[in-house]
Amino acid sequence: MKRRPFGRTGVRVTPICLGTMTFGQQCDQDVSFAIMDKAYDMGVDFFDTADVYPLGGGADKAGQTETIIGNWLADRGVRDNIFLATKCRGHMGPTVNDQGLTRYNIQRAVENSLKRLQTDVIDLYQTHFFDPHTPIDETLRALDDLVKSGKVRYIGCSNYPAWQLAEANGVAAKLNLARYESVQPRYNMLYREIETELLPLCRASDIGVIVYNPIAGGMLSGRYKAGQNVEENSRFGLPGAGAVYQARYWEDRKIEIASNLAAESEKRGLSLASVAVAWTLQQPGVTSAIVGASRPDQLDASIAGATLELDDEMTALCDAVWWDLPRTPVTEGYR
Repeated sequence: MKRRPFGRTGVRVTPICLGTMTFGQQCDQDVSFAIMDKAYDMGVDFFDTADVYPLGGGADKAGQTETIIGNWLADRGVRDNIFLATKCRGHMGPTVNDQGLTRYNIQRAVENSLKRLQTDVIDLYQTHFFDPHTPIDETLRALDDLVKSGKVRYIGCSNYPAWQLAEANGVAAKLNLARYESVQPRYNMLYREIETELLPLCRASDIGVIVYNPIAGGMLSGRYKAGQNVEENSRFGLPGAGAVYQARYWEDRKIEIASNLAAESEKRGLSLASVAVAWTLQQPGVTSAIVGASRPDQLDASIAGATLELDDEMTALCDAVWWDLPRTPVTEGYR
């Protein structure tokens, strides 16, 4: 895989980033180790996680994903070879103050993540989503302190619309603080809201863009059929989180589109998952695509998308999908 510049930082990362939110819920530690081994052996050394993972695990399991990753890093002895990203913001304790982007929470959250990950520095520390209850200067000053102390190398954000990212980096420039060097939005051929404002902002400001859901939670694998029931251990069947993914993608029209694209991909001897990742990575401004798995073999098709060049006809078919879907209100930012 040809590495790509990570925004303006000078760091170069793989176009595939391993997403880990299945670790500890959809797959146990042994399977999680096998997934990380597979990704690493295939050349992926950019890993993304969050303190609240695993997805669908609830408060009792929060932190288990970081713990599994930390165990793998220690066991394999490859910490220095991994560009490691994690996030804070979600609810990690019993009180109202065990969440958010306050200095109080950020300072405790990073220390806990460092312990679970068994490392002394986090390469990319991201705010998981916007906190409307905390002044942005408080958040940025706390993050800047982490950078200056050497506990964090770069900071980024996730699920910020363009105006919030622009405001934050404007404040950072005014106060001479570390700025957000990356943003992590949802993006795939079924959901392209970020193209209007966020991607142009990032291209103009040299901000890295690490997109999640490039395969639309599995919808763009082509495995689902109209009228099919949701599988219990799939992304769509997870407790709590499954309802979010169903609202995003579990619609007859989207299932039909995925089925048609799968057929077109098969004509070319390709997997739709590979096509979906390849299409995402060829969009201007995209740095890396986060792909996850609940089994090691699922990585074959998604990682293959990093080196796949789509023909003009297949690209046109993928491009047309978004414009054939009904427009709906954006009720949760870019999530």
